[in-house]
Amino acid sequence: MTKLKNLSLKKVVFYLVLTVVIFYLLFPFYWAVNTSFKSEAQLSMTPATFLPVDPETGEVSFYLRNYEAVFEDDQFMRGLLNSTIVAGFTTLLALLVGSFAAFALGKLRFKGKRPSLYVILAMTMFPQVTVLSGLYAVINYLNLDAILSMILSYMLFTLPFTTWVMTAFFKDLPIEIMQSAQVDGATPFQTFRMILLPLTAPALVTTGLLSFIAAWNEYLFALTFTSIDVKARTVPVAIQYFAGNFARQEPFGERMAAAVIVTIPIVILVLIFQRKIVQGLTAGAVKG
Repeated sequence: MTKLKNLSLKKVVFYLVLTVVIFYLLFPFYWAVNTSFKSEAQLSMTPATFLPVDPETGEVSFYLRNYEAVFEDDQFMRGLLNSTIVAGFTTLLALLVGSFAAFALGKLRFKGKRPSLYVILAMTMFPQVTVLSGLYAVINYLNLDAILSMILSYMLFTLPFTTWVMTAFFKDLPIEIMQSAQVDGATPFQTFRMILLPLTAPALVTTGLLSFIAAWNEYLFALTFTSIDVKARTVPVAIQYFAGNFARQEPFGERMAAAVIVTIPIVILVLIFQRKIVQGLTAGAVKG
């Protein structure tokens, strides 16, 4: 009887903690969606309402002009395209270079292997602001395009992460796979491309998606490198300078609508690749 009570108590505590965590994670997104469907008058209501309510009648009323304003804003739509290009190419480059580096660090033997891993790990510890001024000076000296500058600068935080995570996956692959391929006459590159790389698909999806999210949401580098070239602004910067079409004051509702639209592609990608993401995050957790 005591065991049953303890088990029931543990379940209650577990579901209580789970409810708090879910509420903590989802409530900001819910509030953003709620705000995006409110007019300026609805946003001015006190106390704030958990649903868009008409100030006069008190009935639920969704204000859709915020989304109309966002889709009619050329700067925001251009920012979506720029963010897609920058985040997409950053992810591809990080996976391409990172997988090669991870293969070398995880499966090949060479001098300086361990110090190289420590250097890669140390690169992830530097705040962006510490390298911003020097990086901006180098890019100005080379006279690089703003979009190319962002792609190359985003590699500073996506490439070390990708390399470090992929190295752990390559280390866990049995060495017998490489030995069998060598016996069959495969070169190291053929072994990497045709045998080992497909086995690390969960890691590629996980690191690729996280790199894409990091590049998609990055603000500091984007704000700095697009300060002159306005047409190259990405979505976070475009939202910052979003003036609004219908709101006469600060366009909070329109900015929230823009934030919701920007979040949707990430949610869709996570839902599509959720199985691979779980495999990538849990691989190596249990050794048999």
